[in-house]
Formats: sequence, C-alpha cells, structure tokens
Amino acid sequence: MIIRIFSTASLALCLSAFATANVAMTKENSHMPNSADLRAISPVMAHNTDTLLLGEVWKRPELSPRDRSLATVAVLIARGQTAELAAHLDLALKNGVTPLELSEAINHLAFYSGWGNAAGAAPIAKDVFSRNGISVDQLAPVSPVLLPIDQVAEDARVASVDKSVGPVSPGLVQYTTSALFNDLWLRPGLAPRDRSLITVTTLVANGQVAQIGYHLNRAMDNGLTQTEASELLSHLAFYAGWPNAFSAVPVFNEVFTKRQAS
Repeated sequence: MIIRIFSTASLALCLSAFATANVAMTKENSHMPNSADLRAISPVMAHNTDTLLLGEVWKRPELSPRDRSLATVAVLIARGQTAELAAHLDLALKNGVTPLELSEAINHLAFYSGWGNAAGAAPIAKDVFSRNGISVDQLAPVSPVLLPIDQVAEDARVASVDKSVGPVSPGLVQYTTSALFNDLWLRPGLAPRDRSLITVTTLVANGQVAQIGYHLNRAMDNGLTQTEASELLSHLAFYAGWPNAFSAVPVFNEVFTKRQAS
C-alpha cells in the first residue's frame, strides 16, 4: 500500500534528485572541522574538543561508543547540523553501527525530526556509503518482514490516542497507527531499543519535552538502562546544548522515580 511505501523507503538512496541538486553544497560543507580550523577561530574550543569532548566524554564507559555514535548522528540530523555529519557517519561505521542500521535511522528520523532534516542527510550519507563500498542491498529495504506487535499494548495506545487526538486531527491518528506503530517501529533493521534511543535523543535535542516521558519509558521497556539513559543526557548536553539537556532533566527524573517505585 502507499503508506507502506513512503514510510519504509530508505531516504539515504531514494532521494537521488535531491542529492544531485545538493552535491556541491555537500562537498563543501560535510567535513568535520579539524583542530586547525578550530584553533584558527577559538583555541580554547579546539582544546576542549580534543581533551574534554573526544578525550573524556566519548571515553566514558556508561554509554558504548556505538550508542554515542547513534545518538550523535541523530542529533546532527534532527537539528539539521550537517557540517559534522559525514565524519560522524564514518565514525558510526567504525563503532559498529551497520549500514542497514544507519539507513533505517535516517528513515526513522524523517518521522521524528521532520522529512526535510532527514532528506538533508541523504546526499551526505550517499557519499559516505559510496566511499565505504556500501551497496544498496545493505540498506533498508522497502517491505521487510515486520516484527510481531504487542496487540494488547497497541490497542491501549490506539484508544488513548483516539480519545486525545482524534477530535483534533483524525488524519494524525490514522498515520500514527499505520505509518509509525504498525510499520516503522516494527521494522527489524534497527532494534526497538535503538529506535527508542534515537527517538529520545531527537526529542531532547529539539527541546520537545512533552513527548520525552512516553518515549523514555518505552526506551527503558525496550532495554535501555537507567545508567545509559542518564549518560545519554550528559552526552546530549555537548551536542544539543546545556539548555536542552537541563530542560529534559525533570522528565527523566520523573520517569526514573516512578519506575523505581513500581
């Protein structure tokens, strides 16, 4: 059906026209600023990048390098900050994120950060995949065999959304069910835990605190530990800014407290 086609197509390779139109911009802007670039404009930022961010934060054991890479790629795409994206896609591959997982993540982020942000990542990802010899058969297929659904939980979610959202936007209810929870979240190319990880990351990065509680609970139900969630917030302070991280703290605290009490 049409909904399935649009909700599952891999944006990284399917937007060839967009990639062609933006190839010049991509080549100019997709590199990560190196130490020399930073020293030229802010020696202290160069120092903090080398010693604090790369030399300390990325080495903290509470969150794996793979998870840090997934979260960082999600932040950059969600905020449309493509200057460092190519370097972090390369790093993600080195840290064990597969091409299929990156392809699925870009498609997932189209729904949670907006189509334009995910589309903006397409030409950069295309170049990274090409340089790494990654072929289309390694990327997100259109119609995989979906994971089984928890029908009891889904029925409860549908009833809640129908009641709260249905009177305002029936179309939003329809696509939330058909495109997101009955398709996107069931695609096997990215584990439910990792989908939750990048969803929570996107919400924190864009300051969308109203949705964090539901998705953080879902993330922890899907296997993200409290230690990992706590460290994710520390990591995101550097890539999404301290205000966004601090704005999420009360929601994280509420989720942690209620789960510990139950």
